[in-house]
Amino acid sequence: QVRLAVPVAVVFAPGSVPGDLPRPLPFRDVEEMEISVNVRTSVTSQYEMVYRGTTAQEEAALDAATAREADAALHPLQDSSLGSLTVYVVPETSSLLPQGISVYVGKHRSALVRAGGGLAALRMRLRQLTQVMSFTASSIASVLSDRVPDGQLGPDTRRHLKSSLGYEITFSLLNPDPKSHAVHWDIEDAVNRYVQPVLDKLSLVANFSVDSQILYYAVLGVTPRFDKESSSFLLSAHSLPHVINPVEARLGSSAASLYPVLNFLLYVPERSHSPLYIQDKDGAPVNTNAFHSPRWGGIMVYNVEAPASPQASLPLHVDVDMVRVMEVFLAQLRLLFGLSREELPPEFLLESPGNEGLADWELDRLLWAHTMENIATVSTTLTSLAQLLDKIGNIVIKDDVASEVYQAVASAQNAVAELAVGHLHLAFQASKKAVTSSERAFFDPSLLHLLYFPDDQKFAIYIPLFLPMAVPILLSLAKIVRETRQRKKEPTKMD
Repeated sequence: QVRLAVPVAVVFAPGSVPGDLPRPLPFRDVEEMEISVNVRTSVTSQYEMVYRGTTAQEEAALDAATAREADAALHPLQDSSLGSLTVYVVPETSSLLPQGISVYVGKHRSALVRAGGGLAALRMRLRQLTQVMSFTASSIASVLSDRVPDGQLGPDTRRHLKSSLGYEITFSLLNPDPKSHAVHWDIEDAVNRYVQPVLDKLSLVANFSVDSQILYYAVLGVTPRFDKESSSFLLSAHSLPHVINPVEARLGSSAASLYPVLNFLLYVPERSHSPLYIQDKDGAPVNTNAFHSPRWGGIMVYNVEAPASPQASLPLHVDVDMVRVMEVFLAQLRLLFGLSREELPPEFLLESPGNEGLADWELDRLLWAHTMENIATVSTTLTSLAQLLDKIGNIVIKDDVASEVYQAVASAQNAVAELAVGHLHLAFQASKKAVTSSERAFFDPSLLHLLYFPDDQKFAIYIPLFLPMAVPILLSLAKIVRETRQRKKEPTKMD
């Protein structure tokens, strides 16, 4: 039984207070919603609303020319704790929001809402906002997918990566035809400029390591089809899954990795298969000329322009446009972490997160999901461990294993308690601790079930060893018994 508490501050600017408020400002209100997972697991979302008026500083910030400037000015004035939301209600006539836009979601943990329609309309907007900025029933169901009946899951449920303490990101340049193309990519500068700000933001969630490699003579393993009309080669959607296995055999990054590996591949087609384009299921060309594989990574095809004169010397020098490549890889990275933007009502406007790659509230969404997933993982791991120990009666549990189990249970209970009071950061840290302890206990070498045999297996092992030794002993015993019986039957001799 898990309760997710979200602290929401609803701040009314002068001239935006609805006339049908139940009580004078400030006051508190609580809204609850049940998220059904299965018979044994239930999640309750609890939105703790605090309705109040603006302070003098907030009023001054709301006098900004644009919503973006207002969002930047309001950021230092609001509650910046993870998981909290602040909604500023501005008058209906306010020029902060563009025409036709009634809700503006900033890149921090606040939003601007245009007043109008009374308290019922405001509450409906707030419900939509909390679904966008915190979590939805589908996002909770997707992280608890192991417990949800199959028919109730959406198609994208298993697209995102499972929660982990760390991730390894590998950027690979595949050049199958180095005799024709001398490809140069400034991957170090591109990672520092575009990827590192995103990873710095995600450092709360997990540890990241980044590496890169160039693979020569590495082919896709699927022969593209030549299209006479466009004089190009095409890779159809149904052949894309067959691309990954031959390529992955050459990568070699996941063999020695403790953590999940995200692979981002840039493929420069060989001269005999250029230009190469990817088609979607409808046969239309994909704009980015890239595709991604759930929980694995993504591949982008980078075509090289043919030389103007056929006598051009080979190999051609190719400088990769890293801006275009990194745009695609960052979009795929967001998809892998479940940060894809959902369909929003037309009156919603979302601010771009800029260089950081993700907004503060998107980080919170990720933390909500990973905290819930960690708690579910601990529960499953400890249940499996208990079932294992029940099956093997003579198993020896060391004190350090027992203490890890106690630590895992205590940390998981602590995480659930922190979620119930709205402390997302503390809950996430406790859930990570619980996962670490439960994994240590489960994979402890002393609990390896192969060390403990059922009794019937012991008999099967030891009888062939002891039977040859037992045969002469048993024959001797039988002989002694026979002799004893004969001696008793014979009459005793009298002198």
